[in-house]
Amino acid sequence: MGSSVRELAGATPATRDRYVDLLRVASLGAVVLGHWLMAAVTPDGVGNLLAVVPALQPLTWLLQVMPVFFFVGGFSHALSYRSLLRKRPERPEGAGGSEDSVYSAFLRARLQRLLRPTMVFVLVWGAAALLVQLLGGGGGLTGVTLRMVTQPLWFIGIYLAMVAFTPPLLKLHERYGWGAFAGLAGAAVAVDVLRFAAGVPYVEFLNFAFVWLAVHQLGFLRADGRIRRPALLAGAGLVTAGALVAFGPYPLSMVGMPGEKVSNMAPPTLALLCHGLWLVGAVELLRAPAAGLLERPRVWRTVVAANGVAMTAFLWHLTAMFGVYGAMLALDVELPAPASAAWWAQVPLRIALAAALTAGLVAAFRAFERPGSAPPGAAGATGAGPLAALGATLCLLGVLGLSMVGFGGLLDGRTALLIAIPVSAPAAVAMTLGGWLLVERAGRGTGVRAGRPAR
Repeated sequence: MGSSVRELAGATPATRDRYVDLLRVASLGAVVLGHWLMAAVTPDGVGNLLAVVPALQPLTWLLQVMPVFFFVGGFSHALSYRSLLRKRPERPEGAGGSEDSVYSAFLRARLQRLLRPTMVFVLVWGAAALLVQLLGGGGGLTGVTLRMVTQPLWFIGIYLAMVAFTPPLLKLHERYGWGAFAGLAGAAVAVDVLRFAAGVPYVEFLNFAFVWLAVHQLGFLRADGRIRRPALLAGAGLVTAGALVAFGPYPLSMVGMPGEKVSNMAPPTLALLCHGLWLVGAVELLRAPAAGLLERPRVWRTVVAANGVAMTAFLWHLTAMFGVYGAMLALDVELPAPASAAWWAQVPLRIALAAALTAGLVAAFRAFERPGSAPPGAAGATGAGPLAALGATLCLLGVLGLSMVGFGGLLDGRTALLIAIPVSAPAAVAMTLGGWLLVERAGRGTGVRAGRPAR
């Protein structure tokens, strides 16, 4: 792997925006570290450190960096889709080089690196959960693990939606620029007004789309160099988010808290959107200082290597964390009361062990993060775009459903509500797998070569 990383780093074109790669790795790394730190595991169950020590909740204004990842996704998706449009053959509409085929090739190229490691994770954990429950297990920490280990998959589901909506939203961006972002942000405002002022039920779930797609739209603006005043963006976002929390119905924490009536995360709120604005402005202010650092060969090789396994590490980091806690309980190692002096003293050891176990899991599964080559196939893939869109929708619903239901109670038919429809873990897995196969089928034979997906 070392030689391939060295070759990739050495072949980096001068035009590549290395800072975007750093932001992608750093944002996922911050999420992983936050999960490891916030888990308050005791022999009686799993809690949240931020609920135990509410005074720590302001830290979420620094550590809730998922908006940065979605912002970076918008940047990368704009470049990737435009690249495919430039490469398509000049053929009549409906032929293999049509925009319909470009869309399916784009989906396949962007989702392949995302869904391959995700499906391996899902199938491995599904088999393990089935075996555990057939043997009569599934209680205690094992049961908690089976329920919680899939929760980070919500991020995969949202990202799938962003990929699927990139072409139409990119057209809106190219026509209206900041106006397209303002439209999505305005829709998020309207949703919260209907939710909190008018009490309209279920309307809040629309902000899963409006809030995150607005952040994604900022990535399009970044791709075209249209974020020219990052200090103003950061300041406006921070002040507005602070005012919304101080005077509105929004909680202080930018991550979900157990038992709270309103969460800024699920579903997302206007406060979280403003938090995203301040984060995007802040990271843009750090762009110039980071550029010089990333020109150093060793630093850049580290970023390249981390990008190659980032999704695998993200998928398996909770597995590693629960594995560490399970081993400690099995060895009768004392788990101190969360936030006690002994608990804080144990934090470095627990994080080091979780990092080591994650590295082992990455070594075992990292090969699935490498995308396969797309065969050129035959031109004229009629209906490839709708087929790819259907596949992406099934993947989205399946992954979101699995993040909600988990693998606990697999043999008992446990379900969770997904858009008012009960969904079980087997049904969620079937939707995800079926959707992936549809995307793969639609992306083949389009006559459009996606090449290696941009990171």
